[in-house]
Amino acid sequence: MVNLVRHEVIRSAETVVIKIGTNVLSRPNDSLDIDRLAALSEQIHAFHEHGKQVVVVSSGAVGAGIGLLGLQGRPKDLPHLQAAAAVGQAHLIRLYNDCLSKHGYSAAQLLLTADDFKHRRRYLNVRNTLNTLFEYGTVPVINENDTVSIQEICFTDNDELAAMVSNLVNSPLLVVLTSVDGLYDGDPNDPTSKVISLVESWDDSLLGFASATRTAYGRGGMSAKLQAIKRVTSVGENVILANGTRDGVLDDVLHGHETGTLFLGSGPLMPAWKRWIGFTVNPKGQLFVDDGAYRALCEKGRSLLPIGIQQVAGQFDKGELVSVTNLDGREFARGLSNYTAKEVRTIAGLRTLEATERLGGLPYEEVVHRDNLVVMPNR
Repeated sequence: MVNLVRHEVIRSAETVVIKIGTNVLSRPNDSLDIDRLAALSEQIHAFHEHGKQVVVVSSGAVGAGIGLLGLQGRPKDLPHLQAAAAVGQAHLIRLYNDCLSKHGYSAAQLLLTADDFKHRRRYLNVRNTLNTLFEYGTVPVINENDTVSIQEICFTDNDELAAMVSNLVNSPLLVVLTSVDGLYDGDPNDPTSKVISLVESWDDSLLGFASATRTAYGRGGMSAKLQAIKRVTSVGENVILANGTRDGVLDDVLHGHETGTLFLGSGPLMPAWKRWIGFTVNPKGQLFVDDGAYRALCEKGRSLLPIGIQQVAGQFDKGELVSVTNLDGREFARGLSNYTAKEVRTIAGLRTLEATERLGGLPYEEVVHRDNLVVMPNR
């Protein structure tokens, strides 16, 4: 039966970002499930037929490499993990291209690291590449560049990557395909537990429904998926979490049928620039502010001035992202600093005239201008 809320969610989406987990694509013998990949490709074609752009964020490279290399399980050390990814990624993208080409599409491979999102110019380059690929009617298939990623530049998992990709595209709907039917109100293994069909607004209590169980080859679990979902819904976009191993799951999503769990976006849509500031880049430092500054930022929509800053932590340059917290250390905003950490320490707590005298000039009255600041939802 068509659900009117779901029907409106899919109608309003211009771009559908489909995250496909390792356990959706893997067979018990560690090989990739070509039949399932073919079925998903056919359903992706249906999205195109309804005027939607599609981006696929696909796991499975390491899992495929494990099978191809005859390994007994997921490698524990980085070199062997990267070797499995290198072998598996070539196999994975070839299968995507073979399956999609039957419907007239080419698979376009994009391998990304977290650094591609942290640096504004590279972030924009990725977005421009995606938009150009859409012009040619291709299906971008995105994965983490596991062959070069190290701890400093890797994503937590592909759920996080999918959430960040959603911030790159216009009017996205994120569809997370996993091996369970959705978010349960209890242990998924308990027959009395039921799938929550609709979450109208995010609440951190939902994290309590996450199972700690992880599957054989995936890095994330339900907790990681919920963190990614929180990231997307916090900027006003919608997410569907559904079982990718079930036949016709994407067709059900496309036609507004009730499948999985629908998470509705919270609050107004956030502009792309603000999404990048608030949900893509990791802060380089912290600014601890007093109650007056908190109210000015959260309730009055003002900029952050030196007088409201009580303490500075970390090292950052002009133009880098900082976290804005209350005196208890609770983050409630993020923004781009007009000054270096050393300069902010020099003028913290001072009025404008005093700050000008201390620095010998004050190019910017604001430490963080309102246009470059994001107040975090659910603060």
